[in-house]
Amino acid sequence: MSLASKTALVLAGGGSLGAVQAGMLGALMAAGEPIDFIVGASVGAINAGYFAADPSLTGARKLQAIWRGITRNDVMPLTLATAMNIVRRRGYLFDNHALRVLLERHIPYKLLEQAAIPVHVVATDVLTGQEVVLSQGPVVEAILASAAIPGVFPPMLIDGRALVDGGIADNTPISTAIRLGATRLLVLPTGFACALRKAPTGVAARAMHGISQLVSRQLVNDVERYADKADICVVPSLCPLEISPYDFSACASLVDQSEANTRAWIAAGGLQTSGAPESLLEHTH
Repeated sequence: MSLASKTALVLAGGGSLGAVQAGMLGALMAAGEPIDFIVGASVGAINAGYFAADPSLTGARKLQAIWRGITRNDVMPLTLATAMNIVRRRGYLFDNHALRVLLERHIPYKLLEQAAIPVHVVATDVLTGQEVVLSQGPVVEAILASAAIPGVFPPMLIDGRALVDGGIADNTPISTAIRLGATRLLVLPTGFACALRKAPTGVAARAMHGISQLVSRQLVNDVERYADKADICVVPSLCPLEISPYDFSACASLVDQSEANTRAWIAAGGLQTSGAPESLLEHTH
C-alpha cells in the first residue's frame, strides 16, 4: 500500500441487520485494519456515527454491546402516536423520538466534524432524489436523515432540504467514498434475509425487506462498476439468513455469528480479495 493511499470504511443499510456490521468491525479491528475515514448510509450511518467516536477494537466492542441489548422498542416502538400517524395520514408510521434518544445516549460528540475520525453520512433529497453527503453539522440530525426510511420515519429538514434514507440514492456509498479520495474500500454490507420461509407482513417489515434486497443488488453492481477506480474489498455477510431487517430479536446472535464468520474469512486471506461475495448474489435456499 502506498503512502498516499486512503482506506475508507463503507457501511451499508439494512435495519436490524446492522448488528452484522458490529460483528464485522470486531474482527477487522482485532486484525489491526487501518481506517482513514468512514462513510455510512441508513443503519450504516448509525454504526458509522457511533464507531467514529472511537475507531478501535474498544469502540467496536462497545458498539457490539449496544447491539446485544437493542430491541425494536428502542427504534420503532408501537405507541398511540403510531396509530395517530396512520389515522392522520402523515405519510409515516413512526416518529423518530425513540431513535433520537438512543443516538443521543450513545454518541458522545455533537457535531460530525468533532468525531475522532472523519465521518460522512449519506442521505437523499426527497424532492430531487439526489444524494446528499453530510460531513459537518449536528451528528444526530444527520443520522436521523440518513435512516429515515420513506413511509416508516419522517423526513428530516436540514439546510432547507427534506432528507430521507440514504439508501434511496446510494445505500452502499462506494462511489461516495471514492469521490472523497479513498483508494481502498472496506465495504461492510448487512446482507439480506435470503432464507425467509414466508414473506414479511406489515408495511414496515415489507418496506425494510425490499430495501435490503435492493441494497445487495446495488452493492454488487457498484463493486463491478468501480472496480477500476479503487481496491474494493467486501466483507461477506451471513448466509443463509432467516432474520428480517425489521426483527430485532436476534441481534446478539447476529453479532457473534458475524464476528466468527469475518474472523474465518480474514484467516483465509479475505482481505486480499476483491469482488462481491457469493452471499450477496441472487440466490435461494
